[in-house]
This record gives sequence, C-alpha cells and structure tokens, in this order.
Amino acid sequence: MIARRALRGPRALALAALAGALAVVGATGVLTSVASGGPEPAGHVREYWVAAVPVTWNVVPNGRNAIEGESFTPDKTVFRTVVYRQYTKDFAKPIPNEAGDQGIQGPLIRGRVGDTLLVHFRNLDTLTNQPHSMHFHGVRYQFGSDGAYIPGFSGPGANVKPGESFTYRLVAERASEGVWPYHDHSPSMTESIDGGLYGALSILGPNERAPDKEFVVYLSSHLGFMTIDGRAFVGNTPVFHAKVGDVVQWDVLAIGDDFHTFHVHGHRWLTADGPRDTQVIGPAESYKIRWREDIAGTWLYHCHVESHMMNGMIGIYRVSR
Repeated sequence: MIARRALRGPRALALAALAGALAVVGATGVLTSVASGGPEPAGHVREYWVAAVPVTWNVVPNGRNAIEGESFTPDKTVFRTVVYRQYTKDFAKPIPNEAGDQGIQGPLIRGRVGDTLLVHFRNLDTLTNQPHSMHFHGVRYQFGSDGAYIPGFSGPGANVKPGESFTYRLVAERASEGVWPYHDHSPSMTESIDGGLYGALSILGPNERAPDKEFVVYLSSHLGFMTIDGRAFVGNTPVFHAKVGDVVQWDVLAIGDDFHTFHVHGHRWLTADGPRDTQVIGPAESYKIRWREDIAGTWLYHCHVESHMMNGMIGIYRVSR
C-alpha cells in the first residue's frame, strides 16, 4: 500500500486512518503483525564492497546559515574523519553515493526479503589507524557477522584492523522489511560514530514496488551543529527532488544521543495510528515514510525540535510538475 498525502476534510482523514489500520505494514514500515520462523521467499545474493576511508568533511560548505544570516569560518566547520564508502568489485575503485543518499553516511545497502547480502568490508583507515567494523540492524546473521566487539568472545569481524578485510553475511527475513542503520561497533565505536561511520539498509517486501525516489535523512550532530547527512543549514543540507506522480520514500534515521521529530511541510503520511505530519525518532531508531507526490512546490523538511532546526537540522524538498 502506498500512503498518500492526506486529503482535506474529516471524511478523507477517516478513510486514510482506516486504510492505515488495515495495512500489515504502515507507511512507516513498522510491522504491526509478523510471523516468526518459517521459510523465506527465495531471493538473490547481493554483494557490496565497502571500506572505511579517511576524508576531510565540511559541515557547512558555503559557510552560511542562509535563513538567519550567520557566517562560519572553516576552522569551525571542517574536520578530518573516517567514513564508509562503496567500491566496485574487489575494491577496484570507489563509487560515489547515489542520488538521495549523498552525505557523510555510507552507501545505501539495498535488498529484498529473501535476499542474502554479502558485505565485503576493508579497513583503509590511515588517519587514526584504529580497528573498525560494520554492525547491521534489522537483518539475520550468525554470531560471526555481528560486528560487535566483545572481548574474549567476538571474532575478526568485530575488530578489523587497518589493511584487513572481512565479509559479513546477512539474510533479509520477513521481519527485515523497512529501513535500518548500520554502524561501527569495534573498539573505536564511540569516536567512529561521532565522526560519521554509519549508513543505512533499505529492505523491500517480497512483492513491494521500489519507490521512484528514495531519500536518506540521517539525523546526527557534528562539531556542535545539528546535521542532516552530515550537513547543517539550508544551502548545505541535501536538496531532494521529485515530480508530481512520483512514489517517494523517506528513509529517516537517527544516531547519537538526541531525540528528534521529523517533519515535512505540506505533507502528511499514514501510520497505524492515522495520518501524521511529524514523527519522533530516537537514537539508532529508523523508519520509512511513503506517499505518491501530488503537489508541486519548494518545501522545508526539518527536525521540529526548534533548537535542533535553528542549529542546522533543516533542508529543502523541491517538487516539480
């Protein structure tokens, strides 16, 4: 079911709420009912090559808060850090993040219920020379692919040293449908996540149609700014584009210590509790929102915790005809 922007009037709202209540998976992708166990549909094996690499990152590239007129110098907005980046097979050459997922976060790893995901990871950290790993939410795996460091128990996949590699084997179950975070969980986890070593998984249902446009919105903080995909303030945060008639999907994730409230101007979406236009998200939580776009304009999207919004967590969504 595709959640639409709710129409005006009480009758339209009542119909929308009823439709949301009847759906097994609401617009957020959160399961309201799920059967455990049993065979999964036969899927594909999908392979990804991802490395931890050093980068120089600017949280406010244009140096401005366009709405309030503040200016920032590079010494306040630029830092060296380590992030996940995708490569072609066998780490032959780097691949830029796709449209809709451009930012400090790692590549959007895609799958469908029934798929097996092989994520080949290499630690190319020559900046801090720390171990790193990849820990995935929402999918099934054996203990060796957990990627979480437990002294005396975890294996090499939780403590991948510089220059070394490890392959994580993940299975997308029925309960994996939705959007999930992945992040470093090695001995350097705290400073690595603070520096941007995180990304998103997007798992479609067995027969779910892929959206026409998919936008990753990662809410976090860097250098004291509240950021979307590692950027702060309009003019720096991602500008997402869609056309009237497109099915759009927002992958909303949060990491760090803060709670946020996600809001898109001029739009509503369905949940199991009815139509909403603002939705809370906490650390390491995630959800997806879908609608078929039906109104052109240049809209704001932002965290509705006012201090977060004013400190950078705001961007622009442009819809054309």
